[in-house]
Amino acid sequence: MFEGQPKGLYALALANTGERFGYYTMLAIFTLFLQAKFGFTASETSDIFSTFLAGVYFTPLIGGWLADKFGYGKMVTSGIFIMFFGYLLLSIPAGNESAKWMMFGALTMIALGTGLFKGNLQVMVGNLYDAPQYRNKRDSAFSIFYMAINIGALYAPTMATEMTNWMLAKSNLTYEGQIPSLAHQYLNGTITEKGTELLESFRAAQHFTGDLASFSTTYIDKLSEAYNYGFGVACISLILSIAIYYGFRKTFKHADVNTKQANAAAAATKTEQPTEEISPAETKQRIIALCLVFAVVIFFWMAFHQNGLTMTFFARDYTANAATGLDRLGFSIINLTLLIIMVYAGFSIFQSATSKAKTISTAVFVGGLVLLGINYSTLDPSITILPQIFQQFNPFFVVALTPVSLAVFGYLAKKGKEPSAPRKIGLGMLIAAIGFMILAIGSLGLPTPDSVAANGIESSQLVSPNWLISTYLVLTFAELLLSPMGISFVSKVAPPKYKGLMMGGWFVATALGNKLVGVIGNIWGDMQLWMVWGVLIVCCLVAALFMFSIMKKLEKVAK
Repeated sequence: MFEGQPKGLYALALANTGERFGYYTMLAIFTLFLQAKFGFTASETSDIFSTFLAGVYFTPLIGGWLADKFGYGKMVTSGIFIMFFGYLLLSIPAGNESAKWMMFGALTMIALGTGLFKGNLQVMVGNLYDAPQYRNKRDSAFSIFYMAINIGALYAPTMATEMTNWMLAKSNLTYEGQIPSLAHQYLNGTITEKGTELLESFRAAQHFTGDLASFSTTYIDKLSEAYNYGFGVACISLILSIAIYYGFRKTFKHADVNTKQANAAAAATKTEQPTEEISPAETKQRIIALCLVFAVVIFFWMAFHQNGLTMTFFARDYTANAATGLDRLGFSIINLTLLIIMVYAGFSIFQSATSKAKTISTAVFVGGLVLLGINYSTLDPSITILPQIFQQFNPFFVVALTPVSLAVFGYLAKKGKEPSAPRKIGLGMLIAAIGFMILAIGSLGLPTPDSVAANGIESSQLVSPNWLISTYLVLTFAELLLSPMGISFVSKVAPPKYKGLMMGGWFVATALGNKLVGVIGNIWGDMQLWMVWGVLIVCCLVAALFMFSIMKKLEKVAK
């Protein structure tokens, strides 16, 4: 998996890990912040969230176009600095009206900065594998790169959670997901009698001595401030990211060359043009094939990025807020880290070429198992769960399952039976549908979101955390088949002159999918939950059928 990869891959991957850690720390609590700070409805929150995500994934088209003209490295550097000031603006506590303007300005800067940074960094990764000795390692390289992204995402929800708990504790408060909505209803005079009773019970449980109005205002302000500090974490992560990028730049500097720069260098030295030339007809064929793939992945991202929206609402409103027994295992980031170490050590035992390496790997595996047992035995009998923490499971599964995925497909490749990248994408869409089937089953019989917002929900109705965790597991299988393979497919098939633009096209498709995320948020109200998830199931199934209907055309281009 890691053998024979160029050093530049690890430098670029680590730089991206730092940036993604900040981004996913922010994203873990963003929709919660919108509703806690401003009292936005699910529909309003969905529109803001989906528009922001669309911007994040649309701007790489602009970033790619600029990079094709001025260079990838310049755009990456510019993007980091623009993102930094965006996160800085988002982390400043302010009054409602000022905070709204600051938030929209910050989101614009973050989206623009991401557009300059994200796609162009990935193009440089692809450029590392244009060299003949590395071409057959392209797919595994993007799997490693994708895994590095998820390492950053893995620790982000825990950071956001710890920051939230720390800031609330300073005010002698604890997190309770139903309070912000009830507090806003109380302050604007729309609360029901049952809602007032519920808010009063929460005030008493928080040991707050003031009246309900004072409690409502205080809780909203303190929780919003906690989220502001969580956003500030992203500023620190970007400093680390830029330090890694420039500290190891020499390992990938040769990949920071677009077609225009390569042709100019070739002309200056009177050497043969280094870039591959293809006919206009083949260029058109490749672009059409890529656009067809882009059309399919729109629906995957529409479904997948519900993790920061409706799946977070489900975690907050419908899922048990405490874990006991074996369920506690997954809610400790230390345990998850130890499990990852054990997975990699286990693979190393079987893949190591020397007895010394096998012995070391065995010792690491056993040591990880012992530490896991010790840490688990010291956990509290019950662990409080904040809704954002569920977002750690997808990156955990990505990091833990990547070697499994590579091993399986490596075995199939040796047998000559490995599915093509387009076929993996189609399978990924089918598996995504299964993931939301699990959540639909878990949602049967639950009250509608409008009912919960007005009257709360009885603790006996809260479902096990395992419904969400299982959904994240299945969606991760889909993601591993679709996302890194899709990026690799674009990198491989894109015409040389349009590499940046086509990678931007991948992100435009992702942007459209993310804008459609808001469609599901807008029906999050008086519709039964199983029907909400059913919409996503149908979308994934239709996209899968379309993908398989054009499979031969895509596989022909990918050869």
